[in-house]
Amino acid sequence: MKKIIWVLVVSQFVFLANVNGQRVINVDFNKSSVKLNPMFNACVGAGRANEGLRADWQQQLEYVRKQCGFKYIRMHGLLTDDMAVYTEDAKGNPQYNYMYVDALFDFLHKIGIKPFVELGFMPNALASGNQTIFWWRGNVTPPKDYNKWQALITNLVQHFTERYGAEEVKTWYFEVWNEPNLSPGFWTGTQADYFKLYDYSVKAVKSVNSGYKVGGPATAGAAWIPEMISHCSKNNIPIDFVSTHSYGVKQGFLDEYGNSGTVLSKDSLAVSGDVLNTRKQITQSALPGLELHYTEWSASYTPADPIHDSYHEAAYILEKLKQVGNAANSMSYWVFTDVFEEPGPRYTPFHGGFGLLSIQGINKPAFYSYKFMNKLGGTELANTDKRSWVCKNDQGGVQALLWDYTYTLPDSVNNQTYYIKDLPAKPKGKVKINLSHVPAGKYTMEVYKVGYRVNDAYTRYMDMGWPGQLNKQQVEKFKEENGSPVTKQEIEIKPKAVYSKEFDIRENDVILLSLIKH
Repeated sequence: MKKIIWVLVVSQFVFLANVNGQRVINVDFNKSSVKLNPMFNACVGAGRANEGLRADWQQQLEYVRKQCGFKYIRMHGLLTDDMAVYTEDAKGNPQYNYMYVDALFDFLHKIGIKPFVELGFMPNALASGNQTIFWWRGNVTPPKDYNKWQALITNLVQHFTERYGAEEVKTWYFEVWNEPNLSPGFWTGTQADYFKLYDYSVKAVKSVNSGYKVGGPATAGAAWIPEMISHCSKNNIPIDFVSTHSYGVKQGFLDEYGNSGTVLSKDSLAVSGDVLNTRKQITQSALPGLELHYTEWSASYTPADPIHDSYHEAAYILEKLKQVGNAANSMSYWVFTDVFEEPGPRYTPFHGGFGLLSIQGINKPAFYSYKFMNKLGGTELANTDKRSWVCKNDQGGVQALLWDYTYTLPDSVNNQTYYIKDLPAKPKGKVKINLSHVPAGKYTMEVYKVGYRVNDAYTRYMDMGWPGQLNKQQVEKFKEENGSPVTKQEIEIKPKAVYSKEFDIRENDVILLSLIKH
């Protein structure tokens, strides 16, 4: 690569928020704001535990962990029969088996990602009914015997302690069930039945070690938070964190096949407004210090929504996370991979799946939001621009992540109709970054981008005519075309200089500028 040296000698600069309609981001290297909240990559979702035994799933998780920095992973179905955890002998005595769980958790431990343990669904031998959900038949009925449920959880947590050590398990989270407010979809019991399940579960976990973290209610739509806290507070039941979920669509229900026609909400505070309100509910409760974990979130709750594949999703992710600020301890994107079988195996390379990666491991635009955020340094610099983060790291480097978010969905049109089109992004003018007091010296300047036809595998797939299958060579070509810097140059910043960089920006573009100090 031919090197280009830029010498910056600007010594005086007037800081303006906006010049002739141009968006300007002014940041002083010496003016820190706060430690960057790493809630964006604290946790990520996966479909179900049994999928985690697949080689492709494991390869993709290891890749995503390295690229995006995820620290925890949460998934359904740990106790479902395809994990072979629980059965009973002819006399009704419990039989425990953790061979499948061990294979999965040992892999997680090996690659340096921790489990955010969802306790569910119900083993059939312990279930009070036959109601199931999804293609893989997760039983969603209460236990026929709550004491046996408690004994199972106690035994499971004892096993984790013996295998990984108490100090390690203290860093995990145990979340009781998933979306019990969606009845009968995920839970055939009442709210009172869920609270009973929680009480038996937390007693089981804490009986092994009082330092282990337990929480819930893992509800859909930010529901039951005041009720959950009140229940625990009034009855002296331990709770270490609150968890719930939010999605950015405004119609449909439990729609794993995408048949209802979901519509992205116009509400500028969709998802993030739920998070801010939940934090307010916690603050105003009897237990104001509880951690808050959004253990599922995305633009849409169906794995058949093309917005997940579209370049629009990348900007949407950043818009929501920026709005959340410090309100949440984690925002767990649902999910990291399209190896995800709630409606059964999928038959096409791109089908609106939740994943950051396609089934064949192709980076979707959404992936780059997390990759770019993972490049941000740990100190956030003071910045009044609402659609950017500017950070610095301990090596003297600077990173500026900026985006445009524009809602483009026409009225009376649903996601499944709109986001399957080639959607060129309209120009949004220019954005200029001015960085003052950056330490003098030589830097490598890298610019990364995701947007329409830039790291945009989905639009490329449309160009090919929506093939039902991609062969090995086509998949490799997709991967080769994704991820490299748009530009890379060597620069030198002189003492007292202001470093300025200007970009053309389009609707829903995401741009990362990184200055790497030599």
